[in-house]
Amino acid sequence: MNQRVILRSLPILIVLFLMPLIAPRFYVYTLASIFVMGLLTMSLNLALGYGGLYQLHHAVFYGIGAYTIALIFSKTHLPVWIGFVAGPVAAAILSLLMGLICIRLSRLYFGMLQISLGSLVWAIAVKWYTFTGGDNGIHGIPVPGILSSINGAYYFILIVAAFCVLAMYLIVKSPFGATLQAVRDNPARSEAIGVNVAKHQLAGLVLAGFFSGIAGDLFVVLEGSVYPDLMFWTLSLEIMIMCLLGGMYTFMGPVLGAAIILVLRISVGSLTEYWTFVMGIVLMLLIFFLPQGVLGYIEERWKTRGTGLMKKGLSNVTG
Repeated sequence: MNQRVILRSLPILIVLFLMPLIAPRFYVYTLASIFVMGLLTMSLNLALGYGGLYQLHHAVFYGIGAYTIALIFSKTHLPVWIGFVAGPVAAAILSLLMGLICIRLSRLYFGMLQISLGSLVWAIAVKWYTFTGGDNGIHGIPVPGILSSINGAYYFILIVAAFCVLAMYLIVKSPFGATLQAVRDNPARSEAIGVNVAKHQLAGLVLAGFFSGIAGDLFVVLEGSVYPDLMFWTLSLEIMIMCLLGGMYTFMGPVLGAAIILVLRISVGSLTEYWTFVMGIVLMLLIFFLPQGVLGYIEERWKTRGTGLMKKGLSNVTG
């Protein structure tokens, strides 16, 4: 099954690899931004869609990953690879600490406490001018030379994101992933059959934080800067909308949701300054008419069509 998925993905990867050779710089940058945001939304979906955890301030782990690599690159002379590893590790550690505090609370209370803790981290980043640059952030981050061009950053982001997507797919399809989904669907029954619910949920949170930290690394590679808004709660809300829009119970749905939001923002923003109003209407209509998300709706229609064709074939055989 895994080999089949990889083979089906190869044509898409080949096309994406050729894009810098045939597309203008702006489209290459936009695609790279979609990869970064897509990876971030998929990391959230590990906790939200597959774990059933109300991860309402996921952006804080994204920001911590970005700030960690930015500080190492701009304030130390450590090897480059340490910066790339430290970002996701710092995000995973923060996710573990916040998870240990919040995990005993259920659903909405879990999310509200997480927003409070995440906002505290954001406030520290805003006020600590001597270390984080305060609300000005850190700009002109010296990324490695090979990644300083848009094409170099694009290929690096594409390769890292592809490996992360494969890793998350293997996690979701593993026994751990199946157990995590069982905990999401019925935690009481899962605990009754011997599953350590809190342990599995905490592991899901740490994995989600780790991959969001990688997305933070990639953001720094692409933009060469960081700022506190990367950890603000409004970005967390935007990420959640992307998950819901694409389909949080599908694997690639969050990526599709991220692509739709970013393309809408660029296209509508070029036409009117009231792009947020237009986007709000479009998203409201999509959520009303496609509550399972765009990809969820497509998969549901595909399954219904397949079932109908199968029944038709059986009736023809028996007839």
